[in-house]
Amino acid sequence: METLQKISLVFTIIGGLNWGLIGAFNFNLVTTLFGESMLTNIVYIIVGICALINIMLLFYHIQKEPE
Repeated sequence: METLQKISLVFTIIGGLNWGLIGAFNFNLVTTLFGESMLTNIVYIIVGICALINIMLLFYHIQKEPE
C-alpha cells in the first residue's frame, strides 16, 4: 500500500505543478510534452485518480488517529 501512496503523491504533485504553471504563466507542460493527444488525456485521468486515492488516504489516516 505504501508504494501506491507514493505513486499517487508523485502524480498529484505533478498535476499541482502543472496547474501552477497554467495559472502563473499560461503554460501547460503536459500539452507541451505530449501535444493534443490521447496520451495527454490519459495523464490527466491518472492525475485525477491519484488525487482521489490521496483523498481516501487522508480520511483513512484521520479515522485511524487515536482520540
